[in-house]
Amino acid sequence: MYLDRFKLTDKIAVVTGAARGIGYAAVEALCEAGATVVLTDMNAELLEKAVGELSAKGFKVEGELLDVTDVEGVKTVHDTILARHGRVDVLVNNAGIAISNHPAETMADEVWNKVIDVNLNGVFWCCRAFGKTMLEQGAGSIVNVGSMSGFIVNRPQEQANYNASKAAVHHLTKSLAAEWGARGVRVNSVAPTYIDTEMNKYVYDDPEMYRHWVGGTPMNRLGRTDEVASVILFLASEASSLMTGSIVLADGGYVCW
Repeated sequence: MYLDRFKLTDKIAVVTGAARGIGYAAVEALCEAGATVVLTDMNAELLEKAVGELSAKGFKVEGELLDVTDVEGVKTVHDTILARHGRVDVLVNNAGIAISNHPAETMADEVWNKVIDVNLNGVFWCCRAFGKTMLEQGAGSIVNVGSMSGFIVNRPQEQANYNASKAAVHHLTKSLAAEWGARGVRVNSVAPTYIDTEMNKYVYDDPEMYRHWVGGTPMNRLGRTDEVASVILFLASEASSLMTGSIVLADGGYVCW
């Protein structure tokens, strides 16, 4: 009974920023649970590679090029997926960027706007497009990838843009959950710690950064992409059917200190 609630057999899922990192792992988790997953990413080469690798594993996957900051592009990809499958059951808003080490007093407008555009506006454009379809269906689950940075101020890097964007994603999650909960659409977020991806490997060569990142975590390590993907699967599935508007920390205990 309980394990069955994690299954996504015959479900259609969409994952943004899916060609690598947390997004790629989330696709694997959703596919293992039985879903057909549409990977979206703005990097055509990485997207093709990811779809090829996952298809070779026997997973049911498709790829669509998408820049989440392009409102019309989001609509086009949504309409394409809906025309092909007739429904969308799960949306994972994973696409995001970080531009750090920019003190607030000297941060350029374009640095602020770029992070807000991808991390907040892009999440909303996708929630709006796919959420409307889920509301018409009377069912659906949206999982936004926030961050522990929506709870704390990271150090030593200055990144007011990133922190503000992720705090906004968390409150957007709660706002949509409140609006859509009675109509069958759940909206939750996962808030990860620093994750061991190619993008973050430089921390091992920076003792000061390592001290704050890893030494500041009770579990004394970076997280893994599969650990975040497991939470995404839980929130996407009926195993979390009583949860909406929740922000689930997957932070190795970082915010405890």
